[in-house]
Amino acid sequence: MQTSIAPELAGDPRVVEAEKQLRRCVHCGFCLATCPTYNLVGDELDSPRGRIYLIKQVVEGHAPTRKTQHHLDRCLTCRACETTCPSGVEYGHLVDQGRALVEERVARPLGERLMRRALLAVLPYPVRVAPLVALGRTFRPLLPRSIAAHVPPASEVGRAPRRSPPHARAMLVLDGCAQKAMTPATNAAAARVLDRLGITLSSAAAAGCCGAVSFHLNEQEAARDFMRRNIDAWWPAIESGAEALITSASGCGVMVKDYGHVLADDPAYADKAARVAELAVDIVEVLARELGAREDLAAHAPTARSMGRVAFHPPCTLGHGQKLPEVTEALLARLGFELVPVADKHLCCGSAGTYSILQPEMSGRLLADKVAALTAHDPAVIATSNIGCQLHIGGGSGREVVHWIELVDRLFAAAPSESTAGGELDPAR
Repeated sequence: MQTSIAPELAGDPRVVEAEKQLRRCVHCGFCLATCPTYNLVGDELDSPRGRIYLIKQVVEGHAPTRKTQHHLDRCLTCRACETTCPSGVEYGHLVDQGRALVEERVARPLGERLMRRALLAVLPYPVRVAPLVALGRTFRPLLPRSIAAHVPPASEVGRAPRRSPPHARAMLVLDGCAQKAMTPATNAAAARVLDRLGITLSSAAAAGCCGAVSFHLNEQEAARDFMRRNIDAWWPAIESGAEALITSASGCGVMVKDYGHVLADDPAYADKAARVAELAVDIVEVLARELGAREDLAAHAPTARSMGRVAFHPPCTLGHGQKLPEVTEALLARLGFELVPVADKHLCCGSAGTYSILQPEMSGRLLADKVAALTAHDPAVIATSNIGCQLHIGGGSGREVVHWIELVDRLFAAAPSESTAGGELDPAR
């Protein structure tokens, strides 16, 4: 797509980067078929191609309007369009740049500004999220159903692995912000599973939010500050030989894997950010690699089957963002879980970070479609890989929704420890 940067914007590195992506777009329209918002409303401006055109206008010096902002806001950033784009447009980066440029030029109504301020003041901080979650659980019967449904139930975290001395192999894990307060069982389960594989999993106390909440709400410098703080917190363990930095929330994983790109122009952090991005892996990448082609996994199948049928929802941030489609499903199937078919599983559930709060109407329609697809074959449990999807689908379906690593933890815990083939995994094998 031919694009001419407006002279007054020529020195803005965001504009220069945006132009590179705009020039890749050939306006073919392949993205329309996989865009959830376009499929819902049929408006070209609510498609990747339409939003690319809006960003092109801004880059060329046309004054953006509230309409421009409205259509960019309605994008889920699910990146399904990247999966189907034959030209390799990095739409996720492009829409972040476009939103930031528009945000600087278009004033939001007071209500929107206050809501965004509130989200930025609470969500990235576990110490602020936890009391609100506790209040929500206490007063759930008095809350409106639409709010009460999305208050996460208390979960049994279980014991942390106790091993002294620790395993020779060590990995870091991102505790996250909301996940630490809302679904703490996820990383606890991951630690137990990896302990069985001879790996000690630890977190850095000073690390916090990955920066995604701020970054996608156009507070990108604040997001960079979160990234720098995390890098400083992780760096001693990285220098000590941590093999990997695990993320169990796929939305955080996309952000951490992008640290090198976001901080590329920061002379003090560019190299460290690139190293962090290199070490970042989703928990499924670790399990898939560690279990490899082990034939003894088949011994777990009877126990896995007895746990009931599983509907797996692949988050957009896992399949489209991290480019890991079908990896989790393949691993669960190898462990013996019975996975039910899910129609249109590549489509977004409507959570998309803060999208379900800021765009409730669109999000609700996507959620209804997703719940219908996930429950069509009456699974015993719904599993996913991202806290946002987990809470969103759980609130909309009334079903048990867990992170898939919790199912693996339950499976291994149920196996008799004295049986090498069917029970506790021997890391030496």
